[in-house]
Amino acid sequence: MAENKIRVLIAKPGLDGHDRGAKVVAQALRDAGMEVIYTGLRRTPDQIVSAAVQEDVQVIGLSSLSGAHNHLFQKVAELLQEKGNEDILLIGGGIIPEKDRKRLEKIGFDRIFSPGTSTEDIVSYIKEKVNG
Repeated sequence: MAENKIRVLIAKPGLDGHDRGAKVVAQALRDAGMEVIYTGLRRTPDQIVSAAVQEDVQVIGLSSLSGAHNHLFQKVAELLQEKGNEDILLIGGGIIPEKDRKRLEKIGFDRIFSPGTSTEDIVSYIKEKVNG
């Protein structure tokens, strides 16, 4: 029996124009057999959540290097709850201070990855969380 592919949405919320890391992660997830939807740059939280719901993803990965992660990540988490989709695994990455990581975890982000995290670690983490 064929295993269902894990569906992941990778997004760059806000005005952050640096997407190299997000693209590297997206490609690594594809190479690991996951279906990846990359939304592109400068997406609003509404656009991200709408795309995630439409695409029926199991994971949303947000990337932020702009410093606006607290507001933007929180808005995505709130919109998911409002739409009854809090079962979607939320992860994030980028330049995010430790104190902010802990805050984001409290509002629903399962894990915040720091720069330098290996793509293998991200792939393994997602597989473990989604497949149990």
